[in-house]
Amino acid sequence: MPGAAIFGCAGPVLGAAEAAFFREADPWGFILFTRNIERTAQVIRLTKDLRACVGRDAAILIDQEGGRVQRLRPPLARDWPPPLDQVRASAPGRAARGLYLRYRIIAAELRALGIDVNCAPVADIAGPGTHPFLRNRCLGETAAEVAAHARAVARGLADGGVLPVLKHAPGHGRAGTDSHKGLPRVTAPRAELEATDFAPFAALADLPVAMTAHVVYPAVDPDRPATLSPVVIDLLRHGIGLSGLLLTDDISMGALSGTVAERAAAARAAGCDIVLHCNGDGAEMAAVAEAAGALAGPAAARAGAALAARRRPDAVDMAALEAEFRAILPPV
Repeated sequence: MPGAAIFGCAGPVLGAAEAAFFREADPWGFILFTRNIERTAQVIRLTKDLRACVGRDAAILIDQEGGRVQRLRPPLARDWPPPLDQVRASAPGRAARGLYLRYRIIAAELRALGIDVNCAPVADIAGPGTHPFLRNRCLGETAAEVAAHARAVARGLADGGVLPVLKHAPGHGRAGTDSHKGLPRVTAPRAELEATDFAPFAALADLPVAMTAHVVYPAVDPDRPATLSPVVIDLLRHGIGLSGLLLTDDISMGALSGTVAERAAAARAAGCDIVLHCNGDGAEMAAVAEAAGALAGPAAARAGAALAARRRPDAVDMAALEAEFRAILPPV
């Protein structure tokens, strides 16, 4: 079975030593960043080489939310406003449709490059305390608004043949700390969290893939962030109802302590199916591969179901979609 990991690679070309490592470690998938992207033909070659080195149609992920978190830029892909800015600027009653169109177009751009998984939608709720690193990446300021808009994002991606990844479960919106740099704590009572932050994830629990938050929720587990907490993972599975493949957020982020191997082992022991490691460091990847182990049992079944959820894009008139999008969100 494939390894229970997703890895980033070091640069725009897959080197021989890196390919040999990936062949041995056999990660479930790969994730691309700006360091991996130069030209259209180069990205197509890289995605083909990554799949070839593991000998199968491995998932290839990217963070292409639009706005600040957008790995592909012109001329490879369109520039997009931050998601929350688009929601607020959309014609009245048309925000969900505008988001659907946006991510259907993004899906076409990704598929053309060999990328078939997008780490979106963000189902976190923007609030007064949301850290600036996250706030305008959100899709709304209420649970109902976020759930409806995240559903539109997921449908747009899926109709374009790209798997959506729901993030950051069970809700990052109240966090006042950037989890890339430190460990946030969300101190709201559990009943309040269930009524608000957790609700969009419950509404989208049928999606095939979700990503955990590096956030401590003392009302659920006072000691461990969601990614490393068996208590929170149990909540995600049996309380919120997430039944699909569960990825960690990047295991090398500053929110977590210990070695990357210790983090990876703890995440797997907590119930995460796959460990995401993004920075392309060879020594760290080797440690994560060993600690994460191979997919087996229910985790392997969920991983297989996620891959099976990939489908051919629906046939569309892309020019018509773009014209409709412009009518919903006129250029500024």
